[in-house]
Amino acid sequence: MSVRDGTIDELRAAVGLQIADEQLLRTLVAGLDDVEDVLRGVVSSDVAAIDEAARHLVDAGGKRFRPMFTLLASQFGPGGRHEAVVTAAAAVELVHLATLYHDDVMDEATMRRGAPSVNARWDNSVAILTGDYLFAHASLLVADLGTDAARIIAETFGELVTGQMRETVGPQHGDDPVDHYLSVIGQKTGSLIATAGRFGGMFSGAGAERIEALHRFGSIVGTAFQISDDIIDIASPSDTSGKPQGTDLREGVRTLPMHYALSERAPEPRLVELLSGPLTDDDSVAEALELLRRSGGLERTRATLADYARRAREELAGLPASPAREACESVADYLVARTH
Repeated sequence: MSVRDGTIDELRAAVGLQIADEQLLRTLVAGLDDVEDVLRGVVSSDVAAIDEAARHLVDAGGKRFRPMFTLLASQFGPGGRHEAVVTAAAAVELVHLATLYHDDVMDEATMRRGAPSVNARWDNSVAILTGDYLFAHASLLVADLGTDAARIIAETFGELVTGQMRETVGPQHGDDPVDHYLSVIGQKTGSLIATAGRFGGMFSGAGAERIEALHRFGSIVGTAFQISDDIIDIASPSDTSGKPQGTDLREGVRTLPMHYALSERAPEPRLVELLSGPLTDDDSVAEALELLRRSGGLERTRATLADYARRAREELAGLPASPAREACESVADYLVARTH
């Protein structure tokens, strides 16, 4: 199935990717088509139940930002091996999809990408095992790329799991809640996007300095996307964002604006009460949203996001001027623009 008709427009809308260069656009679209072929081939199984569950999220589509960034990062090398870049891009997306299966179980989600989640359609056991199946096949793909790539993906697995565990347990005594939160989302979201950039540079033959710049850029951008989502969940009406307001409040998840609001010298007592656990009724959610919007937490979060976007652009400054760098810069700019 070709992604030519919709993927780039979806990426532009979802992650602010701006590509004016027609040659780069054609290269990315062709690469994403190849990634789709690998994804569909690798998740297929002779066991009907496994095949259906594993293809569920692959067929549902999505932004494919991680494989796209792998392909984009490969533009900073002299050429390298296209097949290896595509394999790495598919492996990174498989890891991402596997985490979604597990996340839906932990969050007791019922929908994912406009369709019933696997845990809702089947059950938690099927969802967990399917996630494990995708992790296994991501490892098989990376195994063909060499020992360095296998080590990197294993380290990334560790970061993802550690971040999820730390989020589940929460900050420990003496931990700063803001520092803990930023570190957690760096592990949960930033680490895999960082690996996407690293792989793209590695398998295109880029030099070590460029690879490290792409790795750091991916980590910063991945963290910043979560921060921008935190802002949108509070600041944007549902009819603007396309998502229900206060999702994190309903799940009892404390995001960066909440941590900042609670860290104020004299936090609003009612807000402290509301943020003590999940909110189950719409009136409480609406009240908490209003108090958060009036607090200083939202503006402090916007300032933090702007700083992350600035840092991301700084990482790109050492890369050669090119349409690929302009495309990456457009993502950094979009992170801030989408929250206003």
